[in-house]
Amino acid sequence: MQISLEGRTALVTGGSKGLGYAMASRFARSGADVVLLARGKEALDKAVDTLARETGRKVRGHVCDVSRRGEVDAAWKEVEAEFGGVDILVNNAGGSIRFPVDQLSPELFSRDLELKILPAVQLIQLALPHMRGRKRGRILNVLSSSSKAPDAGSAPTTVTRSAGLTLTKVLSRELAADGILVNALCTGYIKSEQWVGFHKKDAPDTPYEEYLAHRARDVPLKRVGEAEEFANVACFLASDQASYVTGVAINIDGGLCPVL
Repeated sequence: MQISLEGRTALVTGGSKGLGYAMASRFARSGADVVLLARGKEALDKAVDTLARETGRKVRGHVCDVSRRGEVDAAWKEVEAEFGGVDILVNNAGGSIRFPVDQLSPELFSRDLELKILPAVQLIQLALPHMRGRKRGRILNVLSSSSKAPDAGSAPTTVTRSAGLTLTKVLSRELAADGILVNALCTGYIKSEQWVGFHKKDAPDTPYEEYLAHRARDVPLKRVGEAEEFANVACFLASDQASYVTGVAINIDGGLCPVL
């Protein structure tokens, strides 16, 4: 299947590394212009330069902490001035904060909501006028398959990710009449900088690939996924080929999650 995103502009939060970068790369290779939002300037500049050079597309980067509403507004003004808006919005910001219930605090929950849910809503609100004007749009919320089947001690991350599931379903029904499709991508074990950090913390004396193989022992496919495999699904959902798919949360986890 040949997927073309020619004439589209995509915005990806957390776009300078890992899954965000892989999705931005896949979109650009399929013909889209791409905007990356990320907190670290050095990694962001490198990502923008690499993507622009390798794909020949228009690639822009904005240093932005999405948990700060003012920074999001400022970045959006620049995006709107150059592109008029975006056709594809990927909400990908956020890490994995996990604590036992007796170690949780209101501040931890607030911080997680302010990073994963509130910025997604803000960006969706900013993107809607352009998408509605074109009667076409794609919104992708990157979540985790553990939000469907959470483990003990996995809050607040699985709680806020579960909120993302509900947000996805609500918006899919609310925005369908405008031709805007809203879906979620639920990650499992996918190679990224986050996994490099897990390796350094959990088993620094074990070779990285051996560590990944050990962690993947419960995955039916018996391996950790590649970021490009995740990005391929995102690109399909962003394309015209997925024109009758909305309101779903697809597990990209090698069969790990027991919940559809």
